[in-house]
Amino acid sequence: MKDLTSSLVERKNILNNNLALKEVYSQLGIDGIMFEKRYRYTKQQIAKYFDVDLRTIERLQDTYQDELHASGTEVLVGVRLRQFKDIVAQLTDIDVGQFEQDSNNEIVGTRATSLTVFTFRGFLNIGMLLTGSEQAKELRSMLLDIVIDVLNKKLGGTTKFINQREDQYISSAIREVNYRQNFTNAIDLYVETENKFKYSQLTDKIYVSIFKENAKNYKQVLKLKAKDNVRDTMYSEVLDLIASYENGFASFLKKESEKVGKKIRLSEANVLFKTFEEITSDIYDPLREKARSLMASRDMAFRDALHEQLKEYISSVSQEDFDKFLGEKSKSLEERLSENMDVFVRLKDR
Repeated sequence: MKDLTSSLVERKNILNNNLALKEVYSQLGIDGIMFEKRYRYTKQQIAKYFDVDLRTIERLQDTYQDELHASGTEVLVGVRLRQFKDIVAQLTDIDVGQFEQDSNNEIVGTRATSLTVFTFRGFLNIGMLLTGSEQAKELRSMLLDIVIDVLNKKLGGTTKFINQREDQYISSAIREVNYRQNFTNAIDLYVETENKFKYSQLTDKIYVSIFKENAKNYKQVLKLKAKDNVRDTMYSEVLDLIASYENGFASFLKKESEKVGKKIRLSEANVLFKTFEEITSDIYDPLREKARSLMASRDMAFRDALHEQLKEYISSVSQEDFDKFLGEKSKSLEERLSENMDVFVRLKDR
C-alpha cells in the first residue's frame, strides 16, 4: 500500500483528483464552515477530529508550510476575518471549536486578530501527514480505497486505455498513423535489407530516444498483452513526438540514401539514427523532457505503473490532467469517434 505520509507526489495526486475528493467528502461527513464558496476548518476542529493535541497541528503547519499553503491553508485577517466570525456566529448546528482556549490560555475567537483556516483539501492534507493518529491512519486507508473505486467506476475496471479519454487523443493518433506511413515507406525505399524486423528495430530506436524503453520494456511496465498495440496506450503528447521523430528520420534516410546513390544497410541505418538524434538533440530536448514527465507521472498515478528508467521525471499529476482523463469532459474513444466522425474522416484522408 502506498505510504502517503512519506510521499509528497502521492499526496498531491490525491488532492488534485477532484472526482475522488467529491466522493471522499460525501463519505467522510465532517462539517465545514462555508466561507467564500469553500468549506473551511479551524485548527481546533482538525485537532479534535484526529484526536491530537493542537500543538501537533501547529508543528505540521510549521514543517509543511508550503505544502499546506498549496492545499488551501491560509490566515484570515481584517475584513475577511470579521466576515468569517459573522458566519460562525450565525451557526448553531456545527461544532466549530472556534471560541475555545488553547494550552497557552490564549483566546482564539472574538479577540483574535488572525485565524488559520484550512480548506477540505488542507484538512485531508493534514490527515495524510499525521503519523500518530488512528483516525488519520483510517482516513489514509479510506482515501486510497476511494481513489481505486473511482477509477474502476469511471474506466470499467481497467486503466489500460485511459490515455484515449482526452479530447486530443484521436487527432494525435491519426496524425501519428500518417507519419508512421511516411516512416515505413522510407524504410522500404531506402533501407536495403529484407529483414522483417527492420521496422521494429528502428522504431525501438525512437522509443528509447524519447522514453528510454523499447516496445518490449514498455509492454512489461504496463502489463500489456502480446497482441496489444503499444501506441493505443500512449498519451497524445507522446504520439505527437513519435510522429515528429518518424517524419524527421524518414526525411533524413531519404537524403542519406540519395547522397550515396543506393539503399542503406540496416546496420548503417542504425548508425544514421544516432547521427539524427545528435543533430536534433537541441530541438527535441524540451519535448522529450515534457513527454517523459507526463508519461512517468500519469502512469504512476493512473495505472500504478513505474517506468524505472523515468523515475527522476515523476511529479504530481495536475488537477487539469485529472479532469482531462476522469472529469466530465473525458470520454471513451467510441464516444469521441461517434461525435467527431467528420474530423476523423478528414484526418484519415490527409
